[in-house]
Amino acid sequence: MKTIHFINKQSIVLLLVTVFFLSCSSDDSNSNGTNSISSVTSIVASGTWKITYYFDTDKEETSNFSGYNFTFGSNGVLTATNGTLTQTGTWSVTDSNSDDDNSISDLDFNIAFASPATFLELTDDWEIIERTSTVIKLKDVSGGNGGTDYLTFTKN
Repeated sequence: MKTIHFINKQSIVLLLVTVFFLSCSSDDSNSNGTNSISSVTSIVASGTWKITYYFDTDKEETSNFSGYNFTFGSNGVLTATNGTLTQTGTWSVTDSNSDDDNSISDLDFNIAFASPATFLELTDDWEIIERTSTVIKLKDVSGGNGGTDYLTFTKN
């Protein structure tokens, strides 16, 4: 006597789902450390940078930083100079997430200036939204009014 086996729809769906998950690779394409604190730090600590875009909640204010070159010192000192005036602050890169998925959005780019008011606006823990060897794009959503600020540094 021959036995005929039937596969029901639930079995097929379970099989397809299993094959799908087993064939998916991790989306952790940055496991080589390209989005680590040390890799971002080493990029910005070399050379000088300028602000090529600054949007403060509801208006673009890039011109406030026109002519300034920024140096991210290896000692955490941030210097902005335009040849005549020099503003000094601090900077660091920290991991804002305990998940170890090595995502660029898990890194915070921290900037702090005590004065003047124009530079004080840059003081925040910025989310890194994009980074190359010559461009760092940052974003901050204000806890107070919910506005979003954008800041872009471009290497000179």
